[in-house]
Amino acid sequence: METEAATPNSENPPPEAAPEAANALLSAFVTTLVRLVRAEDTYGAWEKRPDADLLKEFIVDREARRTIPIVGDPGPDVLHRVEQFYKAVALRIEQRTGLMASPMMKMSHEGFGRLILTTGRLVAYAKSLRDIHRFGFDSFEALAREGEKAVDAAAQAIETHPAVARA
Repeated sequence: METEAATPNSENPPPEAAPEAANALLSAFVTTLVRLVRAEDTYGAWEKRPDADLLKEFIVDREARRTIPIVGDPGPDVLHRVEQFYKAVALRIEQRTGLMASPMMKMSHEGFGRLILTTGRLVAYAKSLRDIHRFGFDSFEALAREGEKAVDAAAQAIETHPAVARA
């Protein structure tokens, strides 16, 4: 049985995707996130799925967020999604600066915690996380925007303190 190599399907967004969503799927951050998700598909089950389908769990619009209880414990799938998002941020930092970034996340069972991205001895990005069981973005555009915003903040810190980042 022949199998095709796993290739990103960013150039073929689903027909119902709006032009803005198609543009967001082609952004550098979302492309990196898609590559990361596809890399975890060891058996090729998602090989032919479009990128938008792979990332649909990252989209939690206002309607869906209303159905999620205010207080709740995050499940393993949500924690994995958060980790994937910040791993993609770390990969984009490495692509942009040439320095390896390592994400570290400490989360309580109630969905509160802290995330840091380090390069060398520098904490390039730090964020307090809360209500993580409701983690998601309103749209693909918001996903791309928030990812690049985190990358920009980390790159700024690295540019400000290059000696510490390279230590």
